[in-house]
Amino acid sequence: MKFRIDRDALADAVAWTARTLPVRPPVPVLAGMHIEAADRLTLSAFDYEVSAQVATDIDTEEPGTALVSGRLLAEISRSLPPQPVEVSTDGAKVMLRCGSAKFTLLTMPVEDYPTLPEMPPAAGAVGSDEFAAAVGQVAIAAGKDDTIPMLTGVRVEIEGETVTLASTDRYRLAVRELHWKPERPDFSAVALVPAKTLADTAKSLTAGAEVSIALGGAGGTGEGMIGFAGGGRRVTSRLLDGDFVKYRSLLPSEYAGLAEVQTSPFIEAVKRVSLVAERNTPVRLSFRQGEVVLEAGTGDEAQAVEALEATLEGEDIDIAFNPGFLLDGLSAISSDVARLSFTTPTKPAVLTGKPPEEGSDPNYRYLIMPVRLSS
Repeated sequence: MKFRIDRDALADAVAWTARTLPVRPPVPVLAGMHIEAADRLTLSAFDYEVSAQVATDIDTEEPGTALVSGRLLAEISRSLPPQPVEVSTDGAKVMLRCGSAKFTLLTMPVEDYPTLPEMPPAAGAVGSDEFAAAVGQVAIAAGKDDTIPMLTGVRVEIEGETVTLASTDRYRLAVRELHWKPERPDFSAVALVPAKTLADTAKSLTAGAEVSIALGGAGGTGEGMIGFAGGGRRVTSRLLDGDFVKYRSLLPSEYAGLAEVQTSPFIEAVKRVSLVAERNTPVRLSFRQGEVVLEAGTGDEAQAVEALEATLEGEDIDIAFNPGFLLDGLSAISSDVARLSFTTPTKPAVLTGKPPEEGSDPNYRYLIMPVRLSS
């Protein structure tokens, strides 16, 4: 194997692929990055759950394959001087030459490396930037507790031209709808994707204009898998098992009150006031006509109070939230005005941006459980 490649192209491709390398590989070869030089350079990483593969242009003298330590290759590629890189094999070694720098890496047995899973059938495509933004809005509400795997995932529902993403950790729920271009107008599917994998993948595929989503049908090719491809990169992930919560029934159908606050000042005020909030203590919001008063801290502890302009429809209400959860939602709504709809101080409230047209449904909803205030 022998080829030449631009230093930045190599560093970018290696760094992206290395993200999938397992921290504690179950078998030594999974710590390796698979290198295949043919018409193009293909780099692969796999941990039995997630696979990543990228293809990039090279000048090939001799085609071939090799398997080397992925993390070491990533560190070396990142530190090379800004000159073309020549990569070649010499027996059981891989040589990298870049300017006056020369590195020799030991190889692992290529024949022991597992075959990457096939991509499921392509189901459709969506704009890469919109997809990354939508996944980011929803993944924040996914659970981190691996003892309940179902809550660590994002539910992906596809119905025709609409994709709905949803996640919950039982204390909040995030739902986002977006339009996409399905391969078939009647396509319908449901998948539960690990939230971290989905978030990392969506963020890393914005180089291309679109992301192709590949999803296996029941009993067909690629069952239990989902694939994403864009900009010469592709990722596959195993799906999570388990029935996701019936989240639509959690969203209130009607509200007793509705408040609107400018988003940016609201975020800054919550950050300031929550500085005195002890761990797991809430920020209290008192909505009155024309203003909302934020408070944290009680009794002999440090206390903070701040008032902001707000509009209120309905009765005055005092409600409290975990400040971290509230900030996650406010940062995700991508609107200048935050709209908080509530029923009672002890029932879930729904945070949205102000719709561009009055009466239209927001495409993103963030339901948050209030913290019960002691009387």
